[in-house]
Amino acid sequence: MLTAVTLVIVLTCIRLGFWQLDRLRGRKQANAGITAAQAAPPRPLPVLLAGTSDPRSLRFRSTLATGTYDPAHEVLLYGRSSVEGEPGDQVLTPLRLADGTGLVVDRGWIPLNQGVPVAGEAAVPTGTVTVAGVLFPPDAVAAPTGTPSPVQRITKVDLGQIGAQLPYPIVPVYLLLQNQRPSQRGALPELPPLPPLTNGPHLSYALQWFSFATIAIVGYVVLLRRDRRDEVAAVAPHREEEV
Repeated sequence: MLTAVTLVIVLTCIRLGFWQLDRLRGRKQANAGITAAQAAPPRPLPVLLAGTSDPRSLRFRSTLATGTYDPAHEVLLYGRSSVEGEPGDQVLTPLRLADGTGLVVDRGWIPLNQGVPVAGEAAVPTGTVTVAGVLFPPDAVAAPTGTPSPVQRITKVDLGQIGAQLPYPIVPVYLLLQNQRPSQRGALPELPPLPPLTNGPHLSYALQWFSFATIAIVGYVVLLRRDRRDEVAAVAPHREEEV
């Protein structure tokens, strides 16, 4: 019974360890693709959109777009921290493109307790603006039900919710702003950093599972030796009586 239980535990732990190594390989391959996308020169947004039917394939692709900001329909992405860790929000502003569609632009971080449209130094430049940044698929595309009510704060980039309150269609990706012409009048919004590329915890998890398998084997050997030692100790008095 002990042997069977130990075997099941060891095989399960080893399998889970190799599963984590497979996930690590997948993460490294994904990161390599992202690195290649980041290294590619910026291309106009219409060209990138025309080349794919899957917005997720445009993740981390650099692009350029020209249009006019629509501050009347700005939305705050609630509960985001600055580079220094200060609490605040990020400003999502639609950019009206020449073809009549809109591109949601994450213009960056502002402190808490500000309304929309954002005023002061964080207000959008007026007139025609050329933005450069990195594309991302939305966190969600919720289909609105009933008559949509205007929203000013959201907790995730939901293009369905944002698009429902716009009088024009929006493209299925959003832009993480890196720079723009003309530039902001002040230091706000603080440009959003790109998400960091990491290999995740998969290697440490794999080592943990392999360690569990090793512990199970060592424990099995210790218990087996103890049982044999107990058997020898139990047999010894009987042998002495026979003598």
